[in-house]
Amino acid sequence: MNAVIKELIDAADKAIKEERFDALMDFYTEDAVLVVKPGLEARGKEAIKQAFIKIAAYFKNSVIPTQGKMLMIEAGDTVLVMSQTLLESDNKNESEFSMDRRATYIYRNIDGKWLCAIDNSYGTSLLD
Repeated sequence: MNAVIKELIDAADKAIKEERFDALMDFYTEDAVLVVKPGLEARGKEAIKQAFIKIAAYFKNSVIPTQGKMLMIEAGDTVLVMSQTLLESDNKNESEFSMDRRATYIYRNIDGKWLCAIDNSYGTSLLD
């Protein structure tokens, strides 16, 4: 299971880098939530897609997400993923947000397919 989730996250990161936002939506549940930035969430696939388009523009269409160390905890049809998420972009020094994050993701198994239900690249830093 850990290898499957890791492969899904890597494929989603590649879709983000390549700005294939329609394909990216295949990785999310219908009711998924994306933490766009502290205090702002996108709910549902269409809102998440629009958020990723705006995120790409914010990073001047040069964002490259990658994952470092990961830890996964599974309970039945749900997996908590804690990951070191690293962002690269042409204007990373201009960003008001950290480019080295401790992300948390929640995946659910729906009809035999693992899908992201909560995408929080800010992780517990939302508590700060």
